[in-house]
Amino acid sequence: MSVEEIKSKLTTGLVENLINEPSAHYIHILLLRELQSSAIFTTNGQDADITTVGISTCDGLVDYSPVMMFKRKQTGSDRRKGKELQRNLINVQDTMNVNEMNQKSPESILYGSAAGDDAISVTSRVMYDTAYSIRDSSVIVEEKFQNAPGDAFAKGATTAIREPDFIMPGTLFPCVVTLRDATFQELIFVLGVTKMNKRYGAATSRIGRMDNHILGVYYGLEEGPANLFLSQEVARSLAIDNGGMNSENLNKVLYSHVLDIEKVKGLVKQAFDEEIQTLNIKALTDKEVKEFVDHIKEDEMKKALKEQEEKALAFFQSVNEKPKGKKKGPKE
Repeated sequence: MSVEEIKSKLTTGLVENLINEPSAHYIHILLLRELQSSAIFTTNGQDADITTVGISTCDGLVDYSPVMMFKRKQTGSDRRKGKELQRNLINVQDTMNVNEMNQKSPESILYGSAAGDDAISVTSRVMYDTAYSIRDSSVIVEEKFQNAPGDAFAKGATTAIREPDFIMPGTLFPCVVTLRDATFQELIFVLGVTKMNKRYGAATSRIGRMDNHILGVYYGLEEGPANLFLSQEVARSLAIDNGGMNSENLNKVLYSHVLDIEKVKGLVKQAFDEEIQTLNIKALTDKEVKEFVDHIKEDEMKKALKEQEEKALAFFQSVNEKPKGKKKGPKE
């Protein structure tokens, strides 16, 4: 299937030109984020972000504590990559500084910006939700310590410096990125960013390498299941495969040291596909998704960004224009 045919199929989830009123066009990108090196996902600078949730089994409720990858940990990294690509491909300069963003750039029009010189703020049309690890934090978080540095041959005892909690390689985060009222060019841009972005979390110059597996592209009139639901459904399915949905088998999954990545990919997609059966959401086939994603390379992204730059400028100009026409007088 050609790219134009895929675009035609996605019509109900896209808009042709940018609009200023929400109109229920949604595109969902189903992902499995696979951590390939240690990463730091923390809010206080020291402890890993975790929460406590529960899963019902045939013999009771099992509570566990997954690691959270906050939505801003995803958004911030993707935005930096998007602005980087924008500078490289179409020479449009932009920044992550909140009050200094180029509001007319394709990236800022899509991901949002604070009020600038024109006193107009732009709401983001890319929706992220916090992603949750499938396994419990006790088996995927490690505490690392290092001694204070020194280069003398003989030195006395030094105080150990505690490093932040590290999330271990192999940790998996099922998640969905949703585009609202986006153009086809913006979809290509977001898929390109997702495909090319490799670093998430803190200290990304040294750690935090991630592989974003694109499992599906969906379109329709509403949002689909939440990230937490997907992680829990995968755990349930793995427990059933281990002999049944009971506390013992579920705990074996939640506290296992490794998970089969290929099996998890299939289970994430299965959970999403089953949940949308009663929703106004349809899907591209696996073959269409692969062909579409494989097609998105430098030239295609450059073309899409140039086209979107024109649409972004036209949109911003139309919003910025004052209403014209003769004022109506008072009623007689």
